[in-house]
Amino acid sequence: MRAREPDWFRVHRWSPRVRWRLLPWWARVILVYGASRVVTTVFLLCFAAAQPASQWTGAHPGLVEYSTMWDSRWYAWIADAGYPSELPLADDGHVAENRWAFLPVYPGLIAALSFLGVPWDLAAVLIATAAGLGAALVFHRLMSRFLEPDRAMFAVVVFCVAPASPVLQLGYAESLGFLLLAVALLLLVDRRYLLLLPVLALWAFTRPGALAFALTLALHWIVRWIRRRSDPFPPPERWAAAIAAVFSGAVGLAWPGIAWMATGDPAAYTDTELAWRSAYIGRGELMPFTAWFQSGDWWIGRPLGTIAVVALVVAFVLVLFTPAVRRLGIDLRLWLVSYATYLLAVFFPQSSTFRILAPMFPLAGALAVPRARWYRWTLVAVLLALQVGWLWICWVIIGSDWTPP
Repeated sequence: MRAREPDWFRVHRWSPRVRWRLLPWWARVILVYGASRVVTTVFLLCFAAAQPASQWTGAHPGLVEYSTMWDSRWYAWIADAGYPSELPLADDGHVAENRWAFLPVYPGLIAALSFLGVPWDLAAVLIATAAGLGAALVFHRLMSRFLEPDRAMFAVVVFCVAPASPVLQLGYAESLGFLLLAVALLLLVDRRYLLLLPVLALWAFTRPGALAFALTLALHWIVRWIRRRSDPFPPPERWAAAIAAVFSGAVGLAWPGIAWMATGDPAAYTDTELAWRSAYIGRGELMPFTAWFQSGDWWIGRPLGTIAVVALVVAFVLVLFTPAVRRLGIDLRLWLVSYATYLLAVFFPQSSTFRILAPMFPLAGALAVPRARWYRWTLVAVLLALQVGWLWICWVIIGSDWTPP
């Protein structure tokens, strides 16, 4: 005999809240992602309507054209012609900005869709948007390892409306990188080390970061070894984790090696990357762990620039020990430490800093811990306002704009 439905359920089962809760997790993620993309699309259309003619588009460009400015064109050139065998030189005789700064998986996918007849700019947006959805779905599964269902879902909301989240639907490789990183983190948390190898191989040729993940794996190995009495670390897992760490380091260094072989210049990749910061601090060698201090001096001046960088490092360390971040588990915190160390070693902060920081998206889980409705609605409103600010500062082009996203 069929059980009778509770009166409350019969009265309220078609209310939006109940219908939302009855949806499977993946359907809720799709709805969250779709709604966030609609909001961002409205922002983009508003900015596009006011956009004057620029080096990338005419005045008032359409959505797809507007979504494929800035670095999107580098990916288009790679999809069309590949990489140069001879490094271009600037007027001062140093290596100029060129295609070797951009990794090949994303433009390869653009080229594949273009071969099928899809315009390159539409292909770039479709790939980015689809990969962004995949990243949101995997991120939910990752957060579900540490958070209750409602908190895991709100973490996805934060991920989808974060200040730099428009990049999830722009012609950039970020969303594909987020997807592969989320898969890698999920496999790490689940300790499926050998399955990491193909994911790391793809990620290393999509976005930089494999070297940071190698550090994460090395630290993970050390932590598991120290805790082996309370958390067994049998020899097969030791070997698998060590293999994954070494492999991540190897593929992280592969692209500079390929650039060397293709151009005959052992510094082809690093000199190419340094070309982007020359407009700020001039030419120089890559000196690890100096760029942030150079940037602080350039933006703020001495000694406040140095003080600001030290304060940021201290603040970041303190954040890692807050209860909300500690709920995310040791492995995600090791990733945050590793990626922060990687950026501190090689990245020169400028207007693209917010986008470059985006692989720290596991922090969205910490922001999702408070359950108060006023907090959640306020956080979403603030993040959407910051998203508008990010688009206005970094995406909108005004004259000879020097604030690339």
